[in-house]
Amino acid sequence: MTSNTAENTPPHTPTLTHTTVTAAASGTWTLGDRTVHRIGFGTMRLPQTGPALVPDAVPRDREQALRVLRRAVELGVNHIDTAAFYFSPLRSANELINRALAPYADDLVIATKVGPGRGPDGEWVEHARTPERLRAQVEQNLRQLGRDHLDLVNLRVLGTDSVAERFGALAELRRAGLIRQLGLSNVHPHQLAEAQTTAPVVCVQNPYGIGATPAQDELLRICGEQGIAFVPFYAIAGAGRQDGAGGAEPAQVRSVARARGVSTAQVRLAWTLQRGPHVLAIPGTGDVAHLEDNIAAGALRLSAQELALLDEAHAAG
Repeated sequence: MTSNTAENTPPHTPTLTHTTVTAAASGTWTLGDRTVHRIGFGTMRLPQTGPALVPDAVPRDREQALRVLRRAVELGVNHIDTAAFYFSPLRSANELINRALAPYADDLVIATKVGPGRGPDGEWVEHARTPERLRAQVEQNLRQLGRDHLDLVNLRVLGTDSVAERFGALAELRRAGLIRQLGLSNVHPHQLAEAQTTAPVVCVQNPYGIGATPAQDELLRICGEQGIAFVPFYAIAGAGRQDGAGGAEPAQVRSVARARGVSTAQVRLAWTLQRGPHVLAIPGTGDVAHLEDNIAAGALRLSAQELALLDEAHAAG
């Protein structure tokens, strides 16, 4: 198992808004053979304003999106999550990454996903389940990102059926040099175990945050025991998913946020990161100020009393 450590920082941070905090404050984890900061950036919200992954999304201002990506890297983010199906009319997350960040820094890890697909009209199409369709999706990501290989590809799964054939197809592409590392997304423990008989799994991306199910807690634990990165999505949005955060926050989250002088989103991110040193956050936004707040959450160390209070909200969720 690879040894991974979080950097030491003061146990209490009264406020995160007066100084610029970089991603280094969150500590590091070795993702496969690359070291990344534990606060990364997810690009799902970048191509549009409002809900993501819908055909009639309103395209985000191009220059604004490029500024967000460049600012993320300036602040030390070296783990960016994307997908070819992250797009709106006129905007593609992969192409925005290419435009903003190429030529890519040597320490930058760009993770993408295959499996789901959307047609040119933005409507969802059948999941890719054959080696041919999965290779086509890998090649689509390569073209859009302007790469000759992909740092990390996650197989996104729907349901509980076998992943052996699909993960095996990606393992073949890894052996051919098109993919550096492999991961899984939206999976169950038996699917993780099955995939590991085919090729190493360096990360698992699943929905997780305050209020997540006991099943997700169990998978987070399994990953920690095996030295696999656990990469939550919807850590801030929770039940809002691709629509974004909405609805009333639990009283416990609001209480900690008020006491610390931070946002509820920052509290959610800090709690998630403190679930284990192997947890890597990938909050997404199209706004520079929100990006800076999200990165600053990596410096927020919650006390045992605060964690116990937030755990109450988690259990009630």
